Amino acid sequence: MNHVSQFTQRWRCLITTISAFLFFSPAAARSSTQVVFTSSNLPIVIIDTGGKAIPDLMRISADMKVIYNGRGKRNNLTDVPNNYNGKIDIELRGSSSISYPKKGYRIETVDSSGDNLNAMLLGMPKENDWILYGPYNDQSCIRNNLAYGLSRDMGRYAPRAVFCELVLNGDYRGLYVMLEKIKQDKNRVNVTEMKSSDISGDAVTGGYVIKYDKIEGENIAGWWSNQGLYYQYHEPKEEDIVPEQKVYIRDFINDFESALLIHDPTDSTLGFPRYIDTYSYVDHFILSEFCKNIDAYRISTYMFKDRDSKGGKMHAGPIWDFDRTFGMTWYPEDSYRYDYWEIDHDYYRPDDSPKVPFYWERLGHNRFFSRLVKTRWQELRLTLLSEESLFTRIDLLVDSTAEARQRNFERWPETAAAHSYEVEIQLLKEWIQNRIQWIENHLDLLADVQQDAAGAIPEKLQLAHNYPNPFNERTTLAFYLPIPGQVTLTVYNILGMGVTSVTLKNLSEGHHTWTWNASGLPSGVYFYQLQMGALSAGGKMMLLR
Repeated sequence: MNHVSQFTQRWRCLITTISAFLFFSPAAARSSTQVVFTSSNLPIVIIDTGGKAIPDLMRISADMKVIYNGRGKRNNLTDVPNNYNGKIDIELRGSSSISYPKKGYRIETVDSSGDNLNAMLLGMPKENDWILYGPYNDQSCIRNNLAYGLSRDMGRYAPRAVFCELVLNGDYRGLYVMLEKIKQDKNRVNVTEMKSSDISGDAVTGGYVIKYDKIEGENIAGWWSNQGLYYQYHEPKEEDIVPEQKVYIRDFINDFESALLIHDPTDSTLGFPRYIDTYSYVDHFILSEFCKNIDAYRISTYMFKDRDSKGGKMHAGPIWDFDRTFGMTWYPEDSYRYDYWEIDHDYYRPDDSPKVPFYWERLGHNRFFSRLVKTRWQELRLTLLSEESLFTRIDLLVDSTAEARQRNFERWPETAAAHSYEVEIQLLKEWIQNRIQWIENHLDLLADVQQDAAGAIPEKLQLAHNYPNPFNERTTLAFYLPIPGQVTLTVYNILGMGVTSVTLKNLSEGHHTWTWNASGLPSGVYFYQLQMGALSAGGKMMLLR
């Protein structure tokens, strides 16, 4: 935390007393903690809503000015707004982050009539949909930018991100990041833009952008797959996608999921290579696991597919929301832990939700896939993921935000942790070293068996909580067998009456899944039990219709 000297505090108090008008002049902006802001080495974004509060799930009109005099040049509040000076529509954004005092915003640049207006903000390609992300829970302020930069340099599109400082209705709001919103565009997710007339032949096969995410908030319309996973339409949006396109993308996803359940999922004719761009999934796996994104695979997870004539396979990505990474977690006891594979999140955090889609676990523990991961990892370790390269990248981000970060911590003192910023960056670097070493020690074990928290082979029956939960009609149980054999899965209602029982024979040692179809049964709590000889495990689930 940056402490202002008593002299400086008294000086500011004096200036405030005798020159209150300064804070309301165009030359300075004030916050509730009276941070004086007149200029920055970063671009300055000024938004004026005319005194209106910015709502969630509904946009309001506002004015936005952006001052950016170029790389290495000073930007002053009194400068002419040379990067943008016009209308925007703005609303709050975020899921858990929407409760933070420092808000995030979704912005659309528009003309005087309210129609979309493509603008080249802060050197990024022209578009009209943008995000203003305010680092709040991340004391380093750089985790998202670090991850997005790595992804782009790996050859996988991630949103371009530019640090800036925000003034909202005359109130200095601190350090922000102007981000590209994930959407179909030649400079973003470069797939074919679909029209309502694209309903057959090659035209109906792409392009789609879909998402696996929390089932709350806006734009959550989607569908349940045959394996009980809920996917959301991103583009075309629910209001734009036509029935024929819905049928196509649903069937494609069902076929992909089924390909992961066959005896040899790597079969080029029937297995997953027929449906996905495997190398994009390898890179997504490496980014998610190296950064140890605790929400990986199960929240804010995007996929996209272009037309068959343009490749036609599903790609993983772009990555999004990588603020809880590099040692940052939801659970304090997990803070700065560098072990575990995040594809096994459900095993070490069985009560967490949403669940990791079963196919990520099966991909990660597949011998063919894990060999590709190891080869790609070794390649990246010589370049982007070398410690020298990573630490240089971190230092550049730290240096570029130093001035604005100091003001930001004055504005939001609660975001400065008990330790200093220098300690925060040292912890980040040490965590990266430990994470790299752990991955290299466990890469060869990926395809062998499920590992426990210490990376050892489990010696007992393991049963993960069902996913999704709550569910609508279908849900999947994932389990691990320590030896080959057969198991019996039984589902009971709240009265203890068995409603389903199935025996699965000749199962191999390792990972398996079973999907329960609850069609015809009423909503309510159900219990499940997995039995293998004298070994058993169980849990409860909620059916909601």
